Amino acid sequence: MSEGEVFHEKQRLELCAIHALNNVLQERVFTKETADDICKRLAPQCVVNPHRSMLGTGNYDVNVIMAALQSRGLAAVWWDKRRTVQSLRLDKVQGFILNVPSRVSLGIVSLPLRRRHWLAVRQVGGNYYNLDSKLKGPTCIGGEAELRTFLGEQLSQDVTEMLLVVQREVEDDGSWLNADDSRK
Repeated sequence: MSEGEVFHEKQRLELCAIHALNNVLQERVFTKETADDICKRLAPQCVVNPHRSMLGTGNYDVNVIMAALQSRGLAAVWWDKRRTVQSLRLDKVQGFILNVPSRVSLGIVSLPLRRRHWLAVRQVGGNYYNLDSKLKGPTCIGGEAELRTFLGEQLSQDVTEMLLVVQREVEDDGSWLNADDSRK
């Protein structure tokens, strides 16, 4: 499959969580409106919602991502970085959503600030792709070995976190993890 056939939403406002969800699902399912509705359900009594930016530009937190995936019969499993990515059963994982540090820029000027950014990684047509919405298009990572290297490099940064996107029953039975990994 060519990179032109891989679904890839590009960054708009602070909607990287929505882009990561849609990119990992490989279709436009979630919008700013659906994410805002999830925020309201998560904190119905709050005037200032703690799950998104006060400015209304996005910047959704992990709770919104988890609730959005649950609405599709999926689950997000928080990856324990003490484990090696070799212990992952890739055949049980639909995709990955990573939370990484990101530079802040105004036009071409990069500011000395760091923010958090959500990005998706997913297998399409036998290859894994980095579907970061800040990229011009999907970037082919390669096969399973290259994916494990990519994830290991990402997770070696202290502040990077990773969610596994799996079917709900895979989360329930823990089959996303190799049986010989004793730390379930």
